[in-house]
Amino acid sequence: MNIIQILAAELSATAAQITAAVEMLDDGATVPFIARYRKEATGGLDDTQLRHLEERLTYLRELEARKATVLKSIEEQGKLTPELQTAIEETDNKTALEDLYLPYKPKRRTKAQIAREHGLQPLADWLLDEQPQDVETAAEAYLNENVPDSKAALDGARAILMEQFAEDAELIGRLREKLWNEAEIHAQVVAGKETEGGKFADYFDHREAVRAMPSHRALAVLRGRNEEILQIALKYQPDETPITEQSEYEKIIAAHFNISDGHKWLRDTVRLTWRAKIFLSLELEALGRLKEQADTDAITVFARNLKDLLLAAPAGRLPTLGLDPGYRNGVKCAVVDDTGKLLDTVIVYLHQENQMLATLARLIKQHGVKLIAIGNGTASRETDKLAGELIKGLSETDLHKIVVSEAGASIYSASEPAAKEFPDLDVSLRGAVSIARRLQDPLAELVKIDPKSIGVGQYQHDVNQSQLAKSLDAVVEDCVNAVGVDVNTASAPLLARISGLNSTLAQNIVAYRDENGAFDSRKKLLKVPRLGEKTFEQAAGFLRINGGKEPLDASAVHPEAYPVVAKMLDDLQIKAADLIGNREKIKQIKPAGYTTEQFGLPTILDILAELEKPGRDPRGEFQTATFAEGINEIKDLQPGMILEGVVSNVANFGAFVDIGVHQDGLVHISALSDKFVQDPREVVKAGDVVKVKVLEVDAARKRIALTMRLDDEPGVQTKRSDRPSANSSLPNGRRGGQPNKAQREKAPQNSAMADAFAKLKR
Repeated sequence: MNIIQILAAELSATAAQITAAVEMLDDGATVPFIARYRKEATGGLDDTQLRHLEERLTYLRELEARKATVLKSIEEQGKLTPELQTAIEETDNKTALEDLYLPYKPKRRTKAQIAREHGLQPLADWLLDEQPQDVETAAEAYLNENVPDSKAALDGARAILMEQFAEDAELIGRLREKLWNEAEIHAQVVAGKETEGGKFADYFDHREAVRAMPSHRALAVLRGRNEEILQIALKYQPDETPITEQSEYEKIIAAHFNISDGHKWLRDTVRLTWRAKIFLSLELEALGRLKEQADTDAITVFARNLKDLLLAAPAGRLPTLGLDPGYRNGVKCAVVDDTGKLLDTVIVYLHQENQMLATLARLIKQHGVKLIAIGNGTASRETDKLAGELIKGLSETDLHKIVVSEAGASIYSASEPAAKEFPDLDVSLRGAVSIARRLQDPLAELVKIDPKSIGVGQYQHDVNQSQLAKSLDAVVEDCVNAVGVDVNTASAPLLARISGLNSTLAQNIVAYRDENGAFDSRKKLLKVPRLGEKTFEQAAGFLRINGGKEPLDASAVHPEAYPVVAKMLDDLQIKAADLIGNREKIKQIKPAGYTTEQFGLPTILDILAELEKPGRDPRGEFQTATFAEGINEIKDLQPGMILEGVVSNVANFGAFVDIGVHQDGLVHISALSDKFVQDPREVVKAGDVVKVKVLEVDAARKRIALTMRLDDEPGVQTKRSDRPSANSSLPNGRRGGQPNKAQREKAPQNSAMADAFAKLKR
C-alpha cells in the first residue's frame, strides 16, 4: 500500500479525498482553510481528521525516506535479497524497519564479528544445526593461532549465535509484543529517600501492567525515577521464580531456532541471550514506548483543556477593572475600556483597607467600570472579599466581580508583545491588564501567551516538548479561526494565528491600520505589504470587517463565494443588507439551485447558515461561579459542604475543580455522575461552573476529594448499584461487578477519599 492508500484506510476515506487534502497541504494551505472552504475537494474531512492526516503524512514520508536509506545501505554491502527488499518495502512502522536493518547496520567490531574473522562461523552453524552433545570435541576442529583451545572456540561460537538470535527481526517483534502485553512495571523507593520523596509515596512499592498504565501514573513514576526517588524495572516473571528455570521467553527463542530441550550448552546460550542482551534492549524499548504513549495521552488531554479554555465564553465588551492580588507588593490594578484599551493603573494594599476601597471606588466611577476581574493567585480570596464589600457599598447594581485564572499572566508581562504594547508600564501592572482583558475575551488575550504557560494539565514539563508545542499551537490555530477576528481591533499576536498569516504579516496589518485607518473592505488587505493573493485566499474568510462597504465582509462567507450570494440577491431582488439575518428570505432559497463546479452543496449550505447568523460566535454563554463566603483556605473546608466551583482541568481519571481555596479539589471519574462515565469530558469541560460536595480533606497532602453526586455522604463508600456492571469495561481493562470475598475483606472502609485514591493507585 502506498501512503495515500494507508491514509485512506486509517481515515475511512477515499483515495481521492486524501489525494486532494495532501495536494492542498503540500501547496501551503492550512488545516482551518481546507476544513472550512474546501469541503467539496476533501469530502467534508473535518479539522480533527485533517490534523491526523497531516501528522501521519509526515510520519509515513519519513518512513519512506528511511526505507530508501536502509535499502541503499544493504545493497552497497551486497546483501540485499529480493525477499529482504520485499519485507522492507512492506514494513509499515519505523520499529519493524529498524529490526530488519539491525543485522546489516554498520557498528563497532563486536565479539561476534571478531569470532567470524577467526573462522568460527561454521562452528556456530554446525552447533545450531546438528546440536551435538559433546560440544568441546566438536570445537577442537576449529582451533588455530587465534583460537588456542576449545573454550575460546565455544565462546566465539556463542557470541555469534547470541548476535544471530538477537538480530532475528521476526523473533524480536514477537518477543517485544509479548513482553509489552504481559510484563509489569515495578517501582520502589530508593533507600533513604522516603522523606525527601514524600510526594511519590503512592509509588514506593507499586506494581502494574505496563500496557495498562494510565498516562498520569506513568509520568509520575518516570518523574520519580528522574528525580532519583524511585527505581523502576520491568518484570516478566514472578520474583520467586528460580534463576535456573527457563522462562516463556527463552522457550520461544529456543523453539524459533529448533533447539532441543536437552541441549544444555545451547539452552545456556539462549538464556544468556535473553537475559543479557534481548531483555535489556526490550526493557528500554518498553519504557520508551510507555513514555511515548503517556506523552501522547497527556498531550491529548492538554490540547482538549486548552481548547476549552480558549473557547470559554467572553464576558463581552464592557469596561473592566483587572486586579492582580498580592500581599507585600500590593494589589496591581488596571482599568481597560470596552475595547481593551488601557485607561488607568494604580497599586493598592490590602492592609490599607479603607484607602484601597476608596481608590477602587474612584476608578469604577471615573471610568464606568462594569466588571471586576480578580486573578486567582496569592491573596485572591482576600481581594475578592474586599471587592464584594466594595460592590455592596456602591449604588451601581450592574457591577459584577469574577475570579479568573491568572495562569501565564506573569509570562505575558515580561514578553516582547507586552513590552511593545506597554513600553513605559511597569511589568507587574501589565499582568493586571492581561487579567482584565482575559475576562472580556479569553481567546484574544490567551493567544499572546505561550500555550505551555497557561497551565492546561499535569506533568506538562515531563512530556515531549516539541510534540506538546506542535499540538497546542494547532489547537490555538483551530480555535482562533473557528471564532474569526475583527481585523480592525485584533492585536498582532491574534492576527498571527489566522490561517495563512504569520508574525510579520500580522505586524504589517497592524502598521497599515495605524497609518491608514480602519480597513473598510477585505480587498484593501491586498494593499498590506507582502500580503499577496495566495495569503489573501487563506486568510480572508477568517477576518471580519464590521461596518464596512461590503456587508458580507462581516461574515464567514469567503470573498471567492460572493458571486454566489450576488446571484441569490438578484433572484430575490433584494440587497445584501436585507438578506443577512432574514430567516424568512433565506428559507426561500433552494441550495441545489446555486451549486456549481466550484461550489457544491456543502459550501452553499455553509453560506446560507452564515447569512442567517452572520459572524456567529461558536462560544457559549458567559457564566461564573460564586465562591462561598468565609471559605478562603483548605482548613476552612468541612466534609459535607456543598460549594460552587469552576472546572480548571479535566484528566482521564476525573476533573479538578477550583472552589476558591488555592488548591483545586478532585472529582474522581466515579463521582462525576450517577451513570457510568467512560470519559470525564462526557460530563464536564474546563471552564464549566459546577456544584460539588466536599467528601474529605487531607490538609497535610493538600488533597480535596469532591463529588458532583450531591447525595453522596462523606466517609461512605460508593453504592454497589452505582458502580459499573459486570459487563462494563473499565478504562484499565478490568471488569466491573461484585467483588469476591477476599476483595470485600480487604476493601478499605475508612472514607470515600481513600476509595478514590486507592482506585488511582491501582
